[in-house]
Amino acid sequence: MENFDFYSPTHFVFGQDREDECGELAKKYGATKVLVHYGSGSAVRSGLIDRVTRSLDNAGIAHTELGGVKPNPRDTLVYEGIDICKKESVDLIIAVGGGSVIDSSKAIAAGVCYEGDFWDFYSGKAVIKKALPVASILTIAAAGSEGSPSSVITKEEGMVKRGTGSDLIRPVFSILDPKLTCTLPAYQTACGATDIMAHVFERYFTNTPEVEITDRLCEAVLLTMIKEVPRVIAQPDNYQARANIMWAGTVAHNDIVGVGRSQDWNSHGIEHELSGLYDCAHGAGLAVVMPAWMEFVYKHNVMRFAQMATRVFGCSMDFEDPQRTAVEGIKAFRRFLHSIGMPINFKELGAKPEDIPTLADNMKINGVRKGFVDLSRDDVCSILTIAANAEL
Repeated sequence: MENFDFYSPTHFVFGQDREDECGELAKKYGATKVLVHYGSGSAVRSGLIDRVTRSLDNAGIAHTELGGVKPNPRDTLVYEGIDICKKESVDLIIAVGGGSVIDSSKAIAAGVCYEGDFWDFYSGKAVIKKALPVASILTIAAAGSEGSPSSVITKEEGMVKRGTGSDLIRPVFSILDPKLTCTLPAYQTACGATDIMAHVFERYFTNTPEVEITDRLCEAVLLTMIKEVPRVIAQPDNYQARANIMWAGTVAHNDIVGVGRSQDWNSHGIEHELSGLYDCAHGAGLAVVMPAWMEFVYKHNVMRFAQMATRVFGCSMDFEDPQRTAVEGIKAFRRFLHSIGMPINFKELGAKPEDIPTLADNMKINGVRKGFVDLSRDDVCSILTIAANAEL
């Protein structure tokens, strides 16, 4: 295990109807004027925004609103949010939604305190040195942004998707009410679950030896997802299953399962190019990319993939031919994704094989190549080709 620092200061408030406490929590963290940032009209139609603003009113905290966040959140709305915060002297942003809303809120929070273009943080031209505090009220278990220091934004000009990170944009508090996820369509639930599993796998596949504790933590989260996701798809209002998935999403990405070990984020990097170009759901893109990445790299450490196959997917260990076990584990992962309604190839995702060179070129610009196996541009093309033609 490697030396590590672990810092995860977010105050998590978990359980039914805890969103009613957001006003007092905002007061606790010194807020006087809040931007309530949210996505589609569902947050309004469900009455959630009214409950949030009523809680703020009861706590004596002024507020303004900005809706309209889309999946793969756009830079144009971030600029609008920055202007509002500056004009209204906002001192706390509350994100009401999923990862896209939280990521947009983080970008606004950093941009308000920066004299230049906030995109400098996402293009690598600048580092976040100051930001407004951000809080979240989570409505979908997926991105883990409610407890992470990272944010991903899409620049509409060229549809370029890039990320940044800083503990300064990690939420100061996050309210997690599993009941808020019960009305999600099955497809969104499955997309979120895929993202959660990808966050774990990108920590699980490591070149660091002797990391049994985090191996076991990773496996526990993955086994939870394998058990609970089919349950919530069959029973959308199953609160206990939703609760397990929601907390799994948080611990999958606040790095508790990744400390002390090298990590690999190439699958996310490749997928960002897919969802940037095609505006597909991030989880759906990961469902296509991640098993393809596994097929391409598994020979680098066959026994780690065999470990995944036996411990996570219950495959029998073939001691005479561990490679066979490793391959069966990858197939089992792809079958699981298909069973919960995820696409497994380009055709099902709506991607085009002829765009593979463009996707690989954009990946090179993004610079996400180091990892479990370092990838060249040609390697990225090979992974995307596997993804394009994948079958059960």
